[in-house]
Amino acid sequence: MHELEKLEEHVSFDGVQYKYRHESTTLDCSMTFSIYLPNKEKFPKPPLFWWLSGLTCTDDNFTHKAGAQKAAAKLGIAMIMPDTSPRGKDIADSPDYDLGQGAGFYINATQEPWAKHYKMYDYITKELSLLVQDQFELTGKEFISGHSMGGHGALVIGLRNPERFQSISAFAPIVNPSQVPWGIKAFGEYLGEDKQDWLKWDALELLKKHKGKNVPILIDQGEADNFYEKQLQPSKIESIAKEKDYPLTLRMQKGHDHSYYTIATFIEDHLNFHLNQSTSNS
Repeated sequence: MHELEKLEEHVSFDGVQYKYRHESTTLDCSMTFSIYLPNKEKFPKPPLFWWLSGLTCTDDNFTHKAGAQKAAAKLGIAMIMPDTSPRGKDIADSPDYDLGQGAGFYINATQEPWAKHYKMYDYITKELSLLVQDQFELTGKEFISGHSMGGHGALVIGLRNPERFQSISAFAPIVNPSQVPWGIKAFGEYLGEDKQDWLKWDALELLKKHKGKNVPILIDQGEADNFYEKQLQPSKIESIAKEKDYPLTLRMQKGHDHSYYTIATFIEDHLNFHLNQSTSNS
């Protein structure tokens, strides 16, 4: 049985937004996560939407800024928002915003000083998943989404687990981290110098080799995003998807930037996309 400490509870539209703390055995530290549950009487077995946030973020960014609760309540979707990395005074860190605490990249680190705690992939796909099933009885269909570093995480986790996730979406994702500055820096630190080890955490490389079930993907990218050309480059994964006849939709959004204003504008589209995929796959 998982022991949870409830930190917050807020009625929001026709549902409740919670924030919890628990001790993670995978990460060997205390972790927080947020979860939104729609009206249980109306939606006794809601599907679960996983949201992975970006660099420097916590689980609060999405819950406070995305405005997703209204649509989730209407559509009957539960939402879970993990933190972005292990945290604590004894956890390895860096003064750089794009490495260490707040920058876990949703992978399993193999190099010191990161390997002991930075196992966000296992934490999300195993420990936190079991906790959610156990504590909240959320055992139905699952979707995964995220922003920037979290978009990378959503694509990687979704593509590595096609039998689990019905659909994937992302806002401004890092689609090819092994070839851009953010990913090269993080992967070099977390995974070491052998770049072959990086490829299993790179969505573009995973899609190149993908076989089996196709999990539909929706990507929104702002044209005014300062990181678009140097760090994100979503057209690269769109090209691979076209070559493989893979169901990926890239929407370029005129005037939109890298901020949560963009996420708030299109989050209802993403929730509808996931629910529609779930219905069509029933």
